Amino acid sequence: MNDQRISFSKLVNTLENILLKYGVASEKAKKCAFLFAKTDLDGVRSHGINRFPLFLEFIRKGIVDPTAEPRQESSFGVFERWDGQGGPGNLNASFAMERAIANSEIFGIGCVALKNTNHWMRGGNFGWQAVDSGKIGICFTNTKPNMPAWGGSQPKLGNNPLIIAIPRKSGPVVLDMAMSQFAYGKLANYARAGKNAPFAAGFNQDGILTQEPQTIIENELALPAGMWKGAGLSLVLDMLAAVLSGGDSTHEVNKAGAETRLSQVFISMDPIKLQLDDWLNEKCDDIIQDLKSSRVFEGKQVLYPGENVMITRQENLEMGIPVDGSIWNQILKELEK
Repeated sequence: MNDQRISFSKLVNTLENILLKYGVASEKAKKCAFLFAKTDLDGVRSHGINRFPLFLEFIRKGIVDPTAEPRQESSFGVFERWDGQGGPGNLNASFAMERAIANSEIFGIGCVALKNTNHWMRGGNFGWQAVDSGKIGICFTNTKPNMPAWGGSQPKLGNNPLIIAIPRKSGPVVLDMAMSQFAYGKLANYARAGKNAPFAAGFNQDGILTQEPQTIIENELALPAGMWKGAGLSLVLDMLAAVLSGGDSTHEVNKAGAETRLSQVFISMDPIKLQLDDWLNEKCDDIIQDLKSSRVFEGKQVLYPGENVMITRQENLEMGIPVDGSIWNQILKELEK
């Protein structure tokens, strides 16, 4: 990749100005731009700036409605159900987690199910949103069919990302994983760089495991993480998201020719309200300390989920965020329109 280092503030301001041209209201444009830029700030290049041109294309095509606001459908104390009304996926997701956090401060636990929304981009943003407020956060989404059932030869499952975030004074633990061995954004990055994935990442049209990203992308046959276990977990996450939200399931997504009308779930737990705060940090520290005491193979190290994010974030704040030059040029052209 031909990378350029762009400051975080410049990145946010550039994206914000483009979004304003696309009819996104000022505060929403600022937040949407922040969420895109924060993804790359934290080093998750597969789900940030590289997806911004596609996001704009979805606005142009009417798939994403930049003016839409979430609409509440029902409320049962700890549980709320909302319709995203086809609005920007990252804004809808941030709103839903905010509602879950607010309810957890009242009830100890808050759960929000969201239907009819769009791709949330980096799901980890909403796990970090939870831990930044001192809450335990869990969220998941379904996607279009882009992964085979175990033993299947066609895409039937989604790579349905799951995020689990646990606050900790000496460093939050934030797991952000797709149900495929490699997220499609990561595969696209490998393909753009002309590289193979480091491990088997999916199947070719003959059902043979391959590391070649473009073949996997074209066939939409990503390898389920954990093979049959990941396939099973993908299925139940889709079922829960669709049932709780009353929205579309994976097999219904993409029928209009685009990945839209997704279903998502956001859960927040307040350690203070649930009286967990006396031992949460001590217990988590003990678990991480034991993890770190592991013997390792030569040249390897043991990391907990999210450990490198704070280091990467600080480095990128100081040096600028690495952005692929061709994508940055695409983005700058939007300012000239």
